[in-house]
Parts: sequence; structure tokens; C-alpha cells
Amino acid sequence: MKTWLSLAILMLLTACQPITQMRSDELLSAVGTASVSAQRGDTLEEKQFRAMRASKLEAYKELSEQVYGVRVSGLTQVDDQQLGHDRTSGASDGIIRAAEVIASYQVGDSYVTELQLNLRKMNKMKEYGESHHVPRNDAIIF
Repeated sequence: MKTWLSLAILMLLTACQPITQMRSDELLSAVGTASVSAQRGDTLEEKQFRAMRASKLEAYKELSEQVYGVRVSGLTQVDDQQLGHDRTSGASDGIIRAAEVIASYQVGDSYVTELQLNLRKMNKMKEYGESHHVPRNDAIIF
């Protein structure tokens, strides 16, 4: 009887386990998209290449927003008790290291890039050295 009871409890406990692996808090994912027809270029291949690059940068921007947050600025002007200008802008700034391209593909007129970032791996990459400011093209370096 004890064997049957133990077996029933064991089956009940294993039935409660998830079939797929749970998402780790250390993994972030981002998707970037870009329109092919909106790109500059003489040929379709050039426009596709530019859309691919733009979608990748868009995905990196989304990762940056997830890791470092978004700085939001707002300005509202009121003239004679009437709303004049109302402007809101957002910005994110940071260095994303060790992100991996999971997929890059075209859907209709858009190019899509999916990135994944392991935060533990990114923090490990920081130990290899900090990045340095890149001077402008017209800056005098020496």
C-alpha cells in the first residue's frame, strides 16, 4: 500500500512540472523591424541590405531600453491659458555587449531581426575592458 501511495504522489508531483523550460530572468529578447521600400538604394538588394541593418539597430535600441531604461523629457508651454507647444521625447543610451542574433528574415515589405541578450554574459564581457569615447571626425586627436 505504501508503494502505491508513494508512486501516486510521485506521479502527481511530476505532472505539475512545466513541459517547456521557464524563461530565465537573465535572458532578454528584442525584435527590430524596418521597411524595405522606405530605404534608399538603386536596387532591391541594396534596399533589403539597408532594411536588414536598420532592423538590427532597432533591436539593439530595444535591448538598450530594457537594460538601461528610457530617459523621458517633456516640455509644455501655455500661452494665454491655452496649450501652446507640447513636446515629449525619449532617449536611451548604453553599451550592449554579447547580444546574439537569433533570427533575421523578411516578412512582406519589412525586415525583422530578433536578438537575445544573456545579462550574465554581458556583465562578464565588461571585465575585458571598458569602451572608450570615439572622437568626432573633425576632432583633433593629438
